[in-house]
Amino acid sequence: MSFGRMGEKQEPMSEMNVIPLVDIMLVLLVVFIVTAPVVTHSVVIQLPQATSEPTEDVPDQHTIAVDAEGRLYLDDQPTSFDQLARRLAETYLHNPEVAVFVRADETTQYAEIAKIMSTVRNAGISRLGFESRPE
Repeated sequence: MSFGRMGEKQEPMSEMNVIPLVDIMLVLLVVFIVTAPVVTHSVVIQLPQATSEPTEDVPDQHTIAVDAEGRLYLDDQPTSFDQLARRLAETYLHNPEVAVFVRADETTQYAEIAKIMSTVRNAGISRLGFESRPE
């Protein structure tokens, strides 16, 4: 970039001077870097501590399990997706507050889990949870 003018002095400068623009951007960057942590941690709260204890079995819940081979179980009884959808719809008609918990092998494909979630939701059940083992 040239700072001097070549030729006639009356000739306008043909290049844009970006140095002031860069200076302003650097100052703004420093301001944002300094103020960002202050803004994100402005509210001081004490978060509650919770333990992950197993829930007790209640009569208005069902468990859907998927093993490593992809076999489907409803309350430890082998089932298919068609039977699962029909039984969940019947259960929902008798008790709209029913909860369903999904327990799947860690090698289960996400597509299978998504299909189970869709089947549960299509049956009208909105209370869906996932079971896992504690670390």
